[in-house]
Amino acid sequence: MSTSFLPLGPSPQAQNFDDVNLNLGELDLTSEDFLLEEVDVHIQQNLEDEFVKEALKAGVDLRQYSKQIEKELLEVENASIQDYIKESQNIASLHTQIAACDNILERMEQMLNGFQGDLSSISNEIQTLQDQSIAMNVKLKNRQAIRGELSQFVDEMVIPESMITHILDSPVTDREFLEQLHELNHKINFVKEQSFRDARSCQDVKDILDKLKMKAIAKIREFLLQKINSFRKPMSNYQISQNTMLKFRFFNEFLMANERHVAKEVRDEYIDTMSKIYYSYFKGYSSRLMKLQFEEMAGKDDLMGVEDTAKKSFFSSKPHLKNRSTVFTLGNRGEILTSELEAPVIVPHAAQKSDARYTFETLFRSLHFALMDNCCREFLFVVDFYMAMGSVAQNLFDAIMGKTLTMFMVTRRYAEFSAAIIGINQSYPNERTDRLLGQLQTEVENFILKMAAAFPHRKEQLVYLINNYDMMLGVLMERTSEDSKETESFKELLQARTQEFVEEILAPHFGGMISFVKDCEVLVERGQIELLKNEEKRIQQIVRGFNNDWKRALEVINQDVMRSFTNFKNGTQILQGALTQLIQYYHRFQKVLSQGPFRNMQIRNELINIHHVMVEVKKYKPNF
Repeated sequence: MSTSFLPLGPSPQAQNFDDVNLNLGELDLTSEDFLLEEVDVHIQQNLEDEFVKEALKAGVDLRQYSKQIEKELLEVENASIQDYIKESQNIASLHTQIAACDNILERMEQMLNGFQGDLSSISNEIQTLQDQSIAMNVKLKNRQAIRGELSQFVDEMVIPESMITHILDSPVTDREFLEQLHELNHKINFVKEQSFRDARSCQDVKDILDKLKMKAIAKIREFLLQKINSFRKPMSNYQISQNTMLKFRFFNEFLMANERHVAKEVRDEYIDTMSKIYYSYFKGYSSRLMKLQFEEMAGKDDLMGVEDTAKKSFFSSKPHLKNRSTVFTLGNRGEILTSELEAPVIVPHAAQKSDARYTFETLFRSLHFALMDNCCREFLFVVDFYMAMGSVAQNLFDAIMGKTLTMFMVTRRYAEFSAAIIGINQSYPNERTDRLLGQLQTEVENFILKMAAAFPHRKEQLVYLINNYDMMLGVLMERTSEDSKETESFKELLQARTQEFVEEILAPHFGGMISFVKDCEVLVERGQIELLKNEEKRIQQIVRGFNNDWKRALEVINQDVMRSFTNFKNGTQILQGALTQLIQYYHRFQKVLSQGPFRNMQIRNELINIHHVMVEVKKYKPNF
């Protein structure tokens, strides 16, 4: 039900205005000023009302108008009450429905509150599950990472049954033994590395690994020594055994890594065996080869102007005729330097069967070609099997081939020949013989210098020259007097090269001190002592470097000298010369530091006493 209200008389604002007018009469005119101001505000607001303005314009009595309005309002109120009475059932039903809705809404509110609580709980659980999931993911990654490393660690540490079986029972030539040997070597290195990290599990396998290692070393040693001894069998081809050893080069690597004294034993046995084999082979080969030389060689009777009717001997009246073209003609001997330079070597027993004969040049080429071929093969074997490089490979090669190469030296033959001629010439002096020997000596010296130039480093050149000069000097002094011209010449050459070698071998260890001494001594001689003031930093480096390394340097020099010279006595003399030269340089160094600009330097207090150096040097003095 709806009810519309229409204005039938003055508006409520007009009634208010009337009330205001009535109240004005009742106001106490003696009230406070602010009350008057408040009344003026109310009057002004009522006068501005639209209905009041209209009523005033129409001249309506506001009090009558107000009563009419009250009457109309009362009527409207009564009508509204009647409408409410008529609609009471609907209103009661509506009230019931509203109450039911309130109950339903209240229950829904409770349900929603419960649902909200459940959602809050679920959200907390989801957050908890998410945190747990992140933590589990981190744990999983950590476990996967540690599992991979731990799995690898266990695989590296565990010794499988197959390894034990093959190392103990399989022949060393089997592929399975070689594979398991590689794996064993890896495990030995791994356990050694882990033992440095204090891994307790290393103790569980260390004993087994040591036993397997010793078993493998024993089998390898027996195999290699057996192969080396097979070289000595007559008519055996040692190159086949060498090729077999190359297939198992890891055996030597395993010995070097785990039992160096066994590796040295095998290596020394190989060096001794091969040295004897090569020496015996080339000695026999040279002897058999020389038997294949042409019989018609030039002799004392084969002169261009000799009479062909000359008698051969006292008992024969027939002249001995030779094919002069064979003796004096070059023939095809020049082909040795061209087409036949790399021809196959001569096989003596095959040549003897076919009654073949050769010129000396052909035999010389075959002998040296065979030597070169064997030297190349042996050097490659040493480099490959022993994994040697540089000076180590050179030392091994020299130990194996040195004795054989001695047979082919141009210098000893010259020394022996020259000593014999000099010995004869001393008894029967001849000026022409002296002149020819002098020319021969000059040519030999030039040849030795050319050969020395083939070495890339000056130190190696000096070693070659000293060894040759020492050998020739030793032969000449045995056969001739010590004051002979040839002896004095080689003494001077040997002394000069020895002094140069001493400087060369001291330079890597004490070169800074030596150059400093030489530079400062020049300045002192010139009287330019003031120029030494700027050398303080250089002096500190020299003194502290000497203090740290001088003992180790002495040992290195000793080993280097003893390894470089075949004549032990000569090597010992060179070593003593080098150490004496070092003492002299150190004395001169201390003398330089006593000069004016250096006297007050604190670094002088760190100098090692020269007597202490001399005591250490005396340890390298020979006992003979």
